[in-house]
Amino acid sequence: MGCYTLYIENNLGYLKIHLNDIKSATNNFLKSYTIASRGDDYTLYRAELHCFDKENLLYQKGKYEGEHLKGQSTVVLKRYPSGHDSSGEEEFFTEIEILTCVKHPNIVNLLGFCVEDSEMVLVTENISNGYLSDYLGNVNHMRILTWEKRLKICIDVAHALNYLHYEMEDQKIIINRDITSYSIGLDENWGAKIVDFWFSVFLPPNQEDQALYLNDSIGRPSYIDPEYKKTRRLKRESDVYSFGVVLFEILGGRRANDSIYKKKNVRGLGPVARQSFYMGTLEDMIDPILKEEIGKNNSVLSRGPNKDSLHTFMKTAYQCVAETQDQRPTMKVVVKELEKALSFQVSQCSKTFTFLLHMENAC
Repeated sequence: MGCYTLYIENNLGYLKIHLNDIKSATNNFLKSYTIASRGDDYTLYRAELHCFDKENLLYQKGKYEGEHLKGQSTVVLKRYPSGHDSSGEEEFFTEIEILTCVKHPNIVNLLGFCVEDSEMVLVTENISNGYLSDYLGNVNHMRILTWEKRLKICIDVAHALNYLHYEMEDQKIIINRDITSYSIGLDENWGAKIVDFWFSVFLPPNQEDQALYLNDSIGRPSYIDPEYKKTRRLKRESDVYSFGVVLFEILGGRRANDSIYKKKNVRGLGPVARQSFYMGTLEDMIDPILKEEIGKNNSVLSRGPNKDSLHTFMKTAYQCVAETQDQRPTMKVVVKELEKALSFQVSQCSKTFTFLLHMENAC
């Protein structure tokens, strides 16, 4: 860890947080503070860290200067396993490197980190409404996510990916490699933020159609780009595939590795959705909750998904999960199409409001 530690001391010392402060905030990592666990990878805690309150803005430096941290004491702590191996160290420091060079409203803010004794902990802004994966497969939770709200979540993530792929300073390009429902947090206003960057890699600037060739393919099996998995050829379109799987998760209300998909194809949701599109049966995969919102007659008064909005969304999602990288759209195109789907939906809601207002006045 020596070279990493030296880099931190010289460049990021202002972000360091003492382990005692973190242990005090979590009562020594008490289980009741846990909000999620990703197997052996890491554990997430939510706690109050008083070094971020209004009277002591210790970590407002560099990209963190400004009003957005004032009064923010509730944070999320991402704790890597104790007794970490070299790969765990690399992932931890990759996240620090990425999160200190990105700045986007749909990417989580890094507030600090701790490397002390055998502990490695990232401190990020609070994700008060949990993670997208928490909602999928839970009927009561999915009812909260109306079609319009789901569209906005997708658009938020699409904007963040477009930024990473095309809009960073100094023509930097970042491929995330871990776009899943587990890596999408929802803030107090239901805004979506990408929260995981541990597998991320930089693509050299001005590499419009280039790729990285890596020794191994990394990612959750149900989300991983099949061409990347087969050839080790990583491109921005690998993120596009993973995002397409997330789009279908949101459409169907289930996680990508749900048994209903696994029974049809061991690779999960992506291939199943693609086959359903070929067969003209994709609408059968729509979340029953959304179908309830549509109503029997799909009338203008329905509060559910607009037909044009749904079809635009489904076509875009299908294009994202194309088998080969060259067949997939860029995130610039995806953003445009998802915003078109939202405009269809908002237009329907506007017509509904106008109609109801007319009826009220008539009465």
